[in-house]
Amino acid sequence: MNRQLLHTPEGVRDIYGKEYARKLAVEDLIHQQLNLYGYQDIQTPTFEFFDVFSKEIGTTPSKELYKFFDKEGNTLVLRPDFTPSMARCAAKYFMDENVPIRFCYAGNTFTNTSNLQGKLKEVTQMGAELINDGSVEADAELIAMVVESLLSAGLKDFQVSVGEVEYFKGICAQAGLDEQTENELREFISGKNIFGAEEFLAGRGVADTYCNMLLKVTDYFGSIEVLKEARNLVCNARSINAIERLQKLYQVLCRYGVEKYISFDLGMLSKYNYYTGVIFKVYTYGVGEPIVKGGRYDHLLGYFGKEAPAIGFVVVIDDLMSALERQKTDIEIMDEVIQLNYNAQNYESQLSKAKGLRKNGKKVALIPEK
Repeated sequence: MNRQLLHTPEGVRDIYGKEYARKLAVEDLIHQQLNLYGYQDIQTPTFEFFDVFSKEIGTTPSKELYKFFDKEGNTLVLRPDFTPSMARCAAKYFMDENVPIRFCYAGNTFTNTSNLQGKLKEVTQMGAELINDGSVEADAELIAMVVESLLSAGLKDFQVSVGEVEYFKGICAQAGLDEQTENELREFISGKNIFGAEEFLAGRGVADTYCNMLLKVTDYFGSIEVLKEARNLVCNARSINAIERLQKLYQVLCRYGVEKYISFDLGMLSKYNYYTGVIFKVYTYGVGEPIVKGGRYDHLLGYFGKEAPAIGFVVVIDDLMSALERQKTDIEIMDEVIQLNYNAQNYESQLSKAKGLRKNGKKVALIPEK
């Protein structure tokens, strides 16, 4: 026997037994919370046409996609990200709808990254999307739902870090940066690489005044008070509107009663270029990566022919499970399996007993005596 066949490829793993039971229990708790907010379940294909995740849409880089061909020669990809699939689906089936549309979903995503650093190439994600609602109340609903979903799963110690892409974009526009320069700078800013950003801007000949403003963005993180400081830095309407939106958002989040979980970070920028406004990530100790990512993407549906505002998020279930384990959170799972031993003489009675227990919702396995 080729023992190599027993192993999985790098970046994927088997999950079974109690570990998988706990994972399913957490998924069920989050799913219940999403349904309580009126989000309806939707399932999209595991693979889509390549163009759904194209560079123009601003999703995962092509080199990180799992690509293959169908028999007609079309290029297909395993989904690396749910949001473009949700946008495509909404445009296809709800093209003429103007009322808010609420989706929730669960499934696996696939990213072919060579720099693993402990990351999985296949992860389970659960998420929600609110389409046709561009209000600050919609932003608050999604963030509050994230908080309550994590609390329902048993996570207690976490922080939702909220940013606003438009604040950064407003300064870039004021500085006269073209799209390519802005995107390259975004990489430095989101990685908190200040020295790299400073060298990059100097190489592009950006005036010192604008350089200082762009680099200062990374200093604005913390409580609601940082928004006042950030407002004083800028004089362009785009950035000012972004700050005012965040201030309104905080007021609504206070009404939800989740403000103690909220902080702000104006230097937080996503690798996904389709985000247009409020973005947020959830961090907790014991996990190096954010366990939730989300934001507003008001132009994404336009690529599929439907002009509509939208906001959504995904919970990375695998990372959430790691956090729950490291924080020693008890996850209640269904009753243990009851084992009934049988032999040729008592098989009929043991079978009858098993059937009675199963009718009462108990898990029963019949085990032959050796």
